Amino acid sequence: MCPLVCGIASSVPINDPRQNLDWSVWHSDIASGKSSSINSHVLRMVLWLASLPYGASVWLRNIFFTIKIFRTKKVAVPVVCIGNLTAGGTGKTPCVEWLCRVLCSLELRVAILSRGYGGAGGANDEAMVLEDRLPDVPHLQGPDRYLIAQSAIEELESEVLVLDDGFQHRQFARDLDIVLVDATNPWGYGYLLPRGTLREPKSGLKRAGAVVITRADQVAEEKLTSLRNEISKIAPGLVLCEAIHQPVEMICWESESMELEEIKGRKVLAFCGIGNPGSFIKTLENIGASVVGSRVFPDHHAYTRNDISDLIEWASQLADGDTLLVTTHKDLVKIRTSSLGGNLLYALRVEMRFLSGAEQLQALVQSKTLLV
Repeated sequence: MCPLVCGIASSVPINDPRQNLDWSVWHSDIASGKSSSINSHVLRMVLWLASLPYGASVWLRNIFFTIKIFRTKKVAVPVVCIGNLTAGGTGKTPCVEWLCRVLCSLELRVAILSRGYGGAGGANDEAMVLEDRLPDVPHLQGPDRYLIAQSAIEELESEVLVLDDGFQHRQFARDLDIVLVDATNPWGYGYLLPRGTLREPKSGLKRAGAVVITRADQVAEEKLTSLRNEISKIAPGLVLCEAIHQPVEMICWESESMELEEIKGRKVLAFCGIGNPGSFIKTLENIGASVVGSRVFPDHHAYTRNDISDLIEWASQLADGDTLLVTTHKDLVKIRTSSLGGNLLYALRVEMRFLSGAEQLQALVQSKTLLV
């Protein structure tokens, strides 16, 4: 980030108790307009100006791929991509799990490919969650997706590849693009990065074969209907699905899980380092938890000893004998402990559940991946 932006950002007031603040944590307050100070208005203008060259480069890059000045590389097996238009927080990991289970049910050897954002010298949180949930599906990470795809085919004899978060990685040809759109913030505050969180304009949906509207249970029906109509207008004819992140259970590291019924009415201290922390808090409240305190860390945060010490101190100040510490599955696989300061630590595990379009999407996946 340029020095001017950093200087303004450092003086923007944040009206919540979140700590470990950096760009990914407080950017939503700036981009959404919630922060209304003079400095915030100036920062929004600076970010908008910065988004202009970014937008021009995205437009030019897409044009070059469309007219084939930039070439794509194709591998010998089908490739299905799970991606999005915005930076983080749409719920790709549960969708990747769902897709892999569908492909495995077709008796195909599946491998997952990803860039590996946020990994600290090894697998990142998403890879660790998927390894936990899909122990028989190998997950290869690296900046050159084509290279690791060749490794999956030649060394693991994979018959189909799932490209995790690769919609903008157009150098690598795929047979089907499934794009996720978060119903709570579908278009990244209406601006390209860094003013908003759009990686590319909404028109990019025209390259997709299917769109899944995620978190469809967290918005009013009127907003959902409007979003359906807008997507259908942008890219008519694609498969359009709606899904939610269904809470399944409360898991504990090296300890017994807890049924969801047991959290109803309980006081909860929640913390997370994900792309959409507000959705996590809302999900806890929707299953009956009373969230009495929360801490938000940057997306893909690598927890340090100081972070753990701070969390223990925070919990000791607010927790009583009946209060639960709750985080996400992505955070738990990095912390890897069953308690913090004597307080049991649970993670809310969620799965993707389709409200509509699941059969059509499965049929599309099957048609693109089964070699005749």
